[in-house]
Amino acid sequence: MKSYLSTAIFGMGLILASCSAPHSEGPAYLDVNKPLEERVEDALARMTIQEKVAMTHAQSKFSSPGVPRLGIPEVWCTDGPHGIRPEVFWDEWDQAGWTSDSCTAFPALTGLAATWNEELAHLYGKSIGEEARYRKKTVLLGPGVNICRTPLNGRNFEYMGEDPYLAGRMVVPYVQGVQENGVAACVKHFALNNAESNRHTSNIHVDDRTLYEIYLPAFKAAVQEGNAWSIMGSYNLYKGIWCSQNPYLLNDILKKEWGFDGVVISDWGAVHDTDQAVRNGLDLEFGSWTNGLTMGKTNAYDSYFFATPYLEGLASGKYGTEELDDKCRRILRLIFRTEMSADRPFGRFTSPEHYEAARKIGTESIVLLKNDGILPVDASRMQKILVVGENAIRKMSVGGGSSSLKVEHEISPLEGIKARFADAQIIFERGYVSDAENVYNGVSAGDNLEESRSAEKLVEDAVAAASKADLVIYIGGLNKANHQDCEDSDRLTYHLSYGQDGLIESLAEVNRNLVVVNISGTPVAMPWVDEVPAIVQSWYLGSEAGTCLAAVLSGDVNPSGKLPFTYPVEYSDGPIKEEAQYPGLLEGNMGGVEAYDVPLHEMYYSEGVFIGYRWYETRNVKPLFAFGHGLSYTRFVVDGVKVDRTRISADDEVIVSATVRNVGDVAGAEVVQLYVQDNEASVARPSKELKGFKKVFLQPGEQKTVEIRLSADDLSFFDESAHAWKAEPGVFTLHVGTAVDKIWDQVEITLK
Repeated sequence: MKSYLSTAIFGMGLILASCSAPHSEGPAYLDVNKPLEERVEDALARMTIQEKVAMTHAQSKFSSPGVPRLGIPEVWCTDGPHGIRPEVFWDEWDQAGWTSDSCTAFPALTGLAATWNEELAHLYGKSIGEEARYRKKTVLLGPGVNICRTPLNGRNFEYMGEDPYLAGRMVVPYVQGVQENGVAACVKHFALNNAESNRHTSNIHVDDRTLYEIYLPAFKAAVQEGNAWSIMGSYNLYKGIWCSQNPYLLNDILKKEWGFDGVVISDWGAVHDTDQAVRNGLDLEFGSWTNGLTMGKTNAYDSYFFATPYLEGLASGKYGTEELDDKCRRILRLIFRTEMSADRPFGRFTSPEHYEAARKIGTESIVLLKNDGILPVDASRMQKILVVGENAIRKMSVGGGSSSLKVEHEISPLEGIKARFADAQIIFERGYVSDAENVYNGVSAGDNLEESRSAEKLVEDAVAAASKADLVIYIGGLNKANHQDCEDSDRLTYHLSYGQDGLIESLAEVNRNLVVVNISGTPVAMPWVDEVPAIVQSWYLGSEAGTCLAAVLSGDVNPSGKLPFTYPVEYSDGPIKEEAQYPGLLEGNMGGVEAYDVPLHEMYYSEGVFIGYRWYETRNVKPLFAFGHGLSYTRFVVDGVKVDRTRISADDEVIVSATVRNVGDVAGAEVVQLYVQDNEASVARPSKELKGFKKVFLQPGEQKTVEIRLSADDLSFFDESAHAWKAEPGVFTLHVGTAVDKIWDQVEITLK
């Protein structure tokens, strides 16, 4: 391994002379039967200052050094969270050209959240963790749990919706599943990374109550319940300090309040200052020279903030060794939990079980938004089926930023429909052309998207074909190009691009048997909603996308997905209305926005806790589709709602129970959702807050009783003056429903 010291630092002979002498006894750090902390302390005592500092920063795009002299291996990271990123060159973003790194693509995390199924979250984590382990990765850079504050955020598709409780319940089993493979989950992006445009220069202003109630709970659940072994800091600023070197987030909250014992990893290029990074809680620095090896291949990594500048500060006495030892303890702990764990399995890659997991998660994620009886498709009556829309043929695993993948295979929606309805005549018309190239970082999706017809001719041909078809299935929405669903840029408009709204309206005029399938990772406007008899919300579903969609359209799988966010009618209906809330990024005002604009963009979360359904329900603003909404091909009834006690103290729990009955003709699943309302609060609180849910599968005529436990903690709000959670005595209404706007019954309890 090359030296990380300059000649000048060697000459100082100060702190560097404090290298520990070799131990005479056998190394405890190699003994897997020893307690973890004993192994950590033993290894730390054997390391030189040079080795310690080297361990805290990258040696390549995706790896950091171990300690070769002691047999401690390197740390290798891989992008997720939907699949294992293809290999890149040591010092570059470009593809390395491997032929063995084509992975399984799993559904995007908004799709996982839409399942409302914690068992599937564990299956997802376990499966992707196996793929990471097989590829010899130490850290999976995911999952993401940033809250959907606005539907314009370009990275919503990588996250788990607008509600902190739902995101928290889904992230815990995902993290546990990943780490069962001896691979560390790296939960991101901590914190307040709720916009992509100007993400490097946005300084977030948010009150403590909003921070703790909305933007931190999913991270806290990942740390305290999921036992996540690493956390990634975000690019933006909070209280004027970049989040990857922020003392309030990293030291005060993450490490002290929550007791996090893992590694804080910077986002790539998110470190700006050695002083702050050393003192404020960062442990491992990556990507500070992400524009290629600016300083040249011989010394680029020595120029990291945690490299030569850190060594010089140690040698001069500017920094002590306390912070350095804490960083190294955390990194060693990570390595002993992963690379040097005796229980680490071998993993597997692109296995039949992984494709089955992708299919199961994907089909259960699809949300039936509207159905006037046209679905499921009756193939005996619909012999001539027209499929319209570029998203029917576009492969979606490529693009979107760091989550872009190279896949072994990806079944498009059109391919899935043709395979499922093999006896019908399937016709395809493109209808529109996007401006997106289906290539990212040298990886091509392999689909031919060339088109010679004009935009007008495409619409004309699609409408003509629709007038002669028995059924029209429109498959459009967003894609993973810039200003669609994509890292580093936000959407320019809440409406669909490429003239899709007009195209859908034209199709509806000539054929009433129209199904619209929207593929996106975030809500979109649907001005044609009243003209279309059936609407399906799909997601970026990965390798098995077409198979999943065809299974739901045909009725082979009864849809059971529920929206993890609110669908407003128009963007202006939502809470983000002022320039100060979203500077330069309000709908229709984003042209020319650059990611690195200066000076800082001061962003004020003045809407407070009233985000998503909390806003719409409390303000009585009717959305297009509500949070938790999702239809089925069968019918359910929820009744018999009761509690085991009506008065509880701070130490008690109340059990809320309800009976769910399938009164339809086919098997299906329903999600019972519990919302809490504080009837007399001393602070402004939302009229409903999700505090529990259970998904139940029922045969026709079957019924089951579900139980949801509720404690005083679930009745609490964050009291800023006391910097603590507070449950005020009084009456609370518990709303039990199957969406936030579909409440079947309610009961009251009193907190003594």
